[in-house]
Amino acid sequence: MGRFHRHDDGTVHAHDHHDDGHSHEHSHGDHDHPHDHEHDDHIGDHSGYETGAERIDVLERIFSENDAAADRNRRALDAASVVSINLMSSPGAGKTTLLERTLAELEGRVRVGIVEGDIETALDADRLDGYGAQISLLNTGNGFGGECHLDAPMVDRALRGLELENLDLVVIENVGNLVCPAEFDTGAHHRAMVASVTEGEDKPLKYPVMFRSVDVVVVNKTDLLPYLDFDLDLFLANVRAVNPTARIILTSAKAGDGLADWFSWIAEITAPATAAARG
Repeated sequence: MGRFHRHDDGTVHAHDHHDDGHSHEHSHGDHDHPHDHEHDDHIGDHSGYETGAERIDVLERIFSENDAAADRNRRALDAASVVSINLMSSPGAGKTTLLERTLAELEGRVRVGIVEGDIETALDADRLDGYGAQISLLNTGNGFGGECHLDAPMVDRALRGLELENLDLVVIENVGNLVCPAEFDTGAHHRAMVASVTEGEDKPLKYPVMFRSVDVVVVNKTDLLPYLDFDLDLFLANVRAVNPTARIILTSAKAGDGLADWFSWIAEITAPATAAARG
């Protein structure tokens, strides 16, 4: 059966979303659910699986349960006057480097917590250690079936590892993936994504759910533009085709270019939280 996903209007249908040719099931903490992945371009009549109303009802209940957990996460964050960002991207786009730069910039001024999501290892969490942030590591390969995304129940567990009352901002660094993370509300107040110029101009059109779901698109690794056959204007037009309102920020997290615009957005969204802390 193809992977189901939910559209903005709440409807659910099957689609393909990985390139490895495998299907598998996902476990979500307190509730297990099938989350099959098919990798032929056409499911058609050759899938060999039923995709009827009962199956869709199950997936809709899963999304409903997740949304209820997301609402609880938001209420917990709101009660502590904490602003949260769900930061997403494909693997290797530069999320962790951007967070390193961000933590260095905010250290001593904004109290930051990180929910670090990865399938395995503490490599990214270790990179972010030493900047004064609280870090709660969540490996989806440990008890969650190797999930390709973070969902609200997982984030709930990770938030319990943070002292929310002593924070202004929580950044959820989601698992690297351009499909599943966009489909599950984590309870974050804002959604941002990092898109590397090495990924090609077509990604907004191929993964519209991700690009449509975010408030900010950080276009990263712009220092590589002179060495790539990448049409930046076409990429930006493709972003606008699926998300006309997202803020677009051009950066090189490694070189430091454009980070002032990213820091400015962080300052805008955290201003109420930092003001409450000072008050």
